Order: sequence, then C-alpha cells, then structure tokens
Amino acid sequence: DGFLAALEKDAKERAQRRRRNEQLANALKEQGNEAFRAGEFALAIQRYSEGLQRLRDKQELYTNRAQAYLKLCEYEKAISDCEWALKCNKNCLKAYFLMGKAHLALQHFTEARQCYEKMLQIDPRKENLVKECVSEARLEEKRVRDEGRAEREGQAGNAAALSIQELLQRISSPGQDILYYTGGIRLLAGVVNSCTGQTFFRTNNGFSILRNETVRGAFCAENKSPAEVELCLSLLLLWQAACAGNEENQRLLLAQAGVGAQLAELLCSGTPQLQRETLALIALYSESEGGRRLLLTQDLSRWLQILMAFVKSTDARAESAMNILSDLTGEERFQRQCRAMLCTDVLPLFTQLLGCGRQVNQAALARALGVLGSLCADVGLRAQLAHSRECWQACLQLLDGGPAASSAGYQQCVFAVLGLMMNLLLESNGTIQDFAVPISGRCLALLNHQDGRIVTRATGVLSRVLPASSSAVEEVVRGGVVKKMLKFLKAGGRLTSSYAIKTLSICTKSSRRAQEELLRWDKRFQVLLKLLESGDELTVGNAAFCLSQCLLLPGAASSLLGSSVVQLLLRQAAGDAQRTSVQQNSAIALGRLCVAEPRHVHQLRKLNGLAILNSSMKYVHSS
Repeated sequence: DGFLAALEKDAKERAQRRRRNEQLANALKEQGNEAFRAGEFALAIQRYSEGLQRLRDKQELYTNRAQAYLKLCEYEKAISDCEWALKCNKNCLKAYFLMGKAHLALQHFTEARQCYEKMLQIDPRKENLVKECVSEARLEEKRVRDEGRAEREGQAGNAAALSIQELLQRISSPGQDILYYTGGIRLLAGVVNSCTGQTFFRTNNGFSILRNETVRGAFCAENKSPAEVELCLSLLLLWQAACAGNEENQRLLLAQAGVGAQLAELLCSGTPQLQRETLALIALYSESEGGRRLLLTQDLSRWLQILMAFVKSTDARAESAMNILSDLTGEERFQRQCRAMLCTDVLPLFTQLLGCGRQVNQAALARALGVLGSLCADVGLRAQLAHSRECWQACLQLLDGGPAASSAGYQQCVFAVLGLMMNLLLESNGTIQDFAVPISGRCLALLNHQDGRIVTRATGVLSRVLPASSSAVEEVVRGGVVKKMLKFLKAGGRLTSSYAIKTLSICTKSSRRAQEELLRWDKRFQVLLKLLESGDELTVGNAAFCLSQCLLLPGAASSLLGSSVVQLLLRQAAGDAQRTSVQQNSAIALGRLCVAEPRHVHQLRKLNGLAILNSSMKYVHSS
C-alpha cells in the first residue's frame, strides 16, 4: 500500500510540474511570437529555446523556431527543428511546409517536393497551397539550371554572352544622346532571343537598365516626345524578348520599382504603338499560371478599367486586351478580388459598356461579356450580379437592337449577353422575378432570329426565367411560344430541344391555354410521344410532365387511343432512370390517362402493367 501511495504521489507531482512547465513554455512562446512580429528573429529563437528547455515535446516551439531560423537563413537548423516537430506530431503541416522552404533554399529540390507532396497526403484541401509551392520549386530549379548552363557557356566564350555584356555596359554609361540608348536597347533586344540569352541578360543585371537617368526619364515622362516614344518602344521590345516564356525574368521585371504602375500609364498613353507593345508584354504574363499570379499583385481595379477601355478600340488592341482578361478569369485570386470590388468597380464598368454597346468594338464587347459570364462560375459573384437591377437593365438595353441590329458584331454581343443571362438565371431572387416579363419578351422576339445559336440561347433563357413569374408565362403563351417550341422539337436539335421541352413543361404547368395549344398543334401528341423514347432522362421527364398536364383537358386521353402511349409510359414508369422525376412524371401521366379514358386500361392489362398503375395512383392523387 505504501508503494502504491508513493507512485500515486509521484505521478501527481509530475503532472503538476508539467502543467507549470507548460504555462511557462506558453508564456515564452508568446514572447517569442512578439519578437518575431517585431523582426527580432534572434531574440525570438532565444525565447523559443527557453520554452523548449521547459517542455521538450511542444511542437509549436520547434516550428516557430524553425520559421525564425529561416528568416536568418540558417536552413540546416530549420530542417532539424522541423524533424523534431514531426517527432511530436507526425502530421504537422507547418513542419513539412517550413522544411520544404529550407530544402528549397539549399537547392535540395527533390527533398522540397517530397515535403510538399507529404502536405497534400495529410490534407488534400491544401491542394492550391501545395501547387504554388511545387511551382516555386520548379521555377527555382529551372533558374539554377539555366544559370549554371549560361555560366559554362560564358566561360567558353559564347558570342551572345559577350554581346549582352558589352551592350549593357554601353547602355549604362551616362551622358549619351537618347538615340544612342534607343539603338543600344534595340540591338540588345535582338541578342536576347533564346533561353540562354535571357539568362545572360538577367545574370548581368539587365533589368537595372532603368537606373540610367535618360532611359528612366523617357520611360516615366508624361508627355513623351517622339524620341522618348521610340526609346520606350525599344524597352518594351527588349522586355518582351527577355520575358517570353521566362517566369523568373517576368518576376524580376515587375519587381523593379514603379514598372507595374508605369506599364499601366503606357496603356493609358493614347499612343497606339506603345499600347500595342505594352499589351504584348502583359500577354506574355497572362499566358502562364505564374505570370498571371504576378499580374494579380498589381492594382486590379485600375488594370480592369484600363483593359476594358480597349473595347472602344477598332484594331487588334481590343482583342489583345480581352485575351488578357479571359486568361485572368480562371484565377481564383482574380475572382476573389472581383467579388470584393464588384459593386464599386466591376459592375459599373460593365453596365456602362453594355449601355453604349453600339458605339464600341462589338467583337471585343462580346469577349468582355464572355469574361463576365466566366466570372459567374464563382457562386458569390453570380449571386451579386443576379441581384443587380443595373446589370439586368444593361442586358435588356443591349438586346433592344437598333440600326446595327443586323451586323455580325452586334449578333456576337447578343449571343454573349444571352449566355451571361443564362448563367445569372441559375440564381433565384426577387430581382429576377421583377425582370422576368421583359426578359421573356426579348427572348420571344429572338426566336425568329436567323442565327441558330442565338435562337438556342434565347430558348435556354426562357426555360430558366419563366419559373420566376406566372405573368411572364402568360405573356409568352399569348405570343405563340407553344407553337415555336413544337417547331424546335420537330427540328430535333439536341440542346434546343432540351430547352424547348423544359419551356413547354413550365408553360403547361400553370397555363390552361398552353395545354390547349399543345393539344391543338401537336396532333395526337406525336412530338411528345417521340420525346418519351429519347435517351436523355431530363427530356423524357419533361415530356411526361407535359403530357400529364395536357391529359387534364377533355378529349386529350381519347385522342391517344390506338397509339403506343401506354407502352411508352409503362416503360418509363417501371424503368431504372437515375432521375426519379422520370418514373414519377410517367406514372402520373399513366394514371391520368387511364382515369380520363378507361379504354386504355385494356392495353395496360395486356402489358401486365396494372400493378404499376396501382402504384402510380398515389402520385395522381397527390398531384
């Protein structure tokens, strides 16, 4: 008993000591964190080390100290601390992240990638972070490899290396005429035309060219003389040559003080040549994932306004600007920033452009609308846009047509704005309900358009907007939508047919007139019966729904005597479609058919379908 009591006392004392040490270790950790935030990394390391003397198995102290070691470029010590952290917690993401950074700094590229891959194994949600880390490792490995090769070629007397060095020396010499620098830069652009040339340019401090007062003065001048314009054009051509396909050079260029802001100024300069070459340089960035990330560190609001303004250009500048925007739309960071500034910057800009749609480059405007439509892949952005009355008004204003309504450019805009509207109509809100009637009216008018793509999209918009408003349904039914939809269904285009049958199902659900017109224009429901044999479940479900609604009309069921309707509905009601609406709508139609016209029961009995009919009656009663 005495031995057990001593053991228990010892365990309590050890637990008390641990609690006391943990309190002290936590206090020292906080002191270390404060020192780290203040940039006092050596003091932070001291505090974390004191904390570890109190508690040797505290993972956070190891990873925090490793982070401080990284700041002081003590990479081996950082790796050692990460390894200790992993002994405390084998799934510590921070330890693998910091260890990867330390290995990367030591140019241990394989080990760095292994650390990042381990992070993804532990937490697949970190895919974006891991992707950025792996990309950074890949670029650093390429940089080291390229510079090693360039150094060897330089030592071997490579002619390009010698030319680049000589030209850079000449350009760096002060006090020369502006034409002297322009010519030198042009010659340099012609030599920097390969991966090795780009590397020589970088390793010989080629991006420091702006330290030359004459060069920088011309680059930054507000009202440029013809000579200054020529020098700027030479600079832009040089940077294009140096940055084409070279992300390290792209990074270094934008890292130069004021370059990003000045490129924006060149785009606003009003000098077409400067604008074209600046757009060509920016396009080099937008073509790669790393380049796009670099662009997104700039003032997005300003860049968006500048690029969108090129919609008013009548030449290739408009297409170049839209290409850049299209490249950026897929970036999550771009979507996030657009979402943050939607109401203040993005939406006013787009609505203004839509409002003057017939005075701008319409092909470019169509591309701009495509950009906005792509942004709707972001649910938050789409919801904000769909709530905006200004957005819907601008879309309708563009669809109003006018003198240029028959031009190819205007038709591209119509096609694009209909696509945008289809994306926005994935939402459901009061604003859409308010605009449902005018939207439906515009789309109904477009059903006579000569461009089949526009007809298809107009039908798609109808299929999505009509559920928002019974008034809109009544309007389009009075406008002859039923006959139009039947015409499209007879033509047999897959996408148009899917939208058309959805539109008919919405109309027949709430409009008796739609049911009567369908019975009138589709003799013995031949179109609907054909759709019941479709391989597309959504089409079958909507066709069965339309039929079930029309069977409420007197004489509708009798008109189907002698047809294959019972067999078709029975097959779908008893089938194994993934969409339950197929079985349910078919069962409802089958039940209504036999209730309205008992002679169909004879055919059903011959097909051994009475059990299915009995089971379908619950759907009939509930409907």
